[in-house]
Amino acid sequence: MKTITFTTDFGINSSYPAQMKAIVLSIATDAKLIDITHSISKHNIMEGAFVLQTTIPYFPDGTVHICIVDPEVGSVRRGIIIVTKTQILVGPDNGLLTPVAKKLAPFQVYEIKNPNFMLKKISNTFHGRDVFAPVAAHILNGVLFEEIGPIIHDYIDLNLEQTEITDKYVIGKILYIDDFGNIITNIQKYLLQKYLEPGKKLIVFIGKNRKEIPYVNTYSDVKKGTFLITNSSSGYLEISANQSKASEMLNVKLSEEIKIKFG
Repeated sequence: MKTITFTTDFGINSSYPAQMKAIVLSIATDAKLIDITHSISKHNIMEGAFVLQTTIPYFPDGTVHICIVDPEVGSVRRGIIIVTKTQILVGPDNGLLTPVAKKLAPFQVYEIKNPNFMLKKISNTFHGRDVFAPVAAHILNGVLFEEIGPIIHDYIDLNLEQTEITDKYVIGKILYIDDFGNIITNIQKYLLQKYLEPGKKLIVFIGKNRKEIPYVNTYSDVKKGTFLITNSSSGYLEISANQSKASEMLNVKLSEEIKIKFG
């Protein structure tokens, strides 16, 4: 099955995703189109990279993904294709695509250069429609990557898991806040396995807050409305509140620093 997905910061009330889909369907007429999300926070490349890293690996082999969080659209930043062992990623060269590419390694990166696979008129503000959508559709139709552009090695990388850890604390940042108000950090759970056990209370500094929060296996291990720390389904530490929105209770925002003391 020919499948293309879409991940953007365009918003759910925007017509921009529909314009991209129209271009795809005019080229790859039998394509199946799937929206991952259009609700990435505006211009937040790190949040977009997190969503891609935690979602794309579940798609069938050969799926093509159009991924756009592109605050530098129209500038000298390049458009790229990343070919992994199972998935194909199309989007801007700004670090958005590299975390999932590394998760699915090995991979090869191609620069989008050949205008024959883009629209004839390319706007300075909507490369999603004019460049990335037609390129993705042509790939789905079997066009060789080498025809679209050359292999490059100087692509922009992004490290989501950049943290500071000692035997007493770890410092990271907020990667994602879901609709339940759960706060997903960039702190990988395996880093703290030797320091944590269910029931242990940790001191958390987040935003303007200092909280003593227990580390538990799941939400129901604490009373309703109570804070907890657990391992998220994506493999990172998560700060939540049972049946409440931890992000609102703590008044925190994306990319904010978080420090957890466990020693």
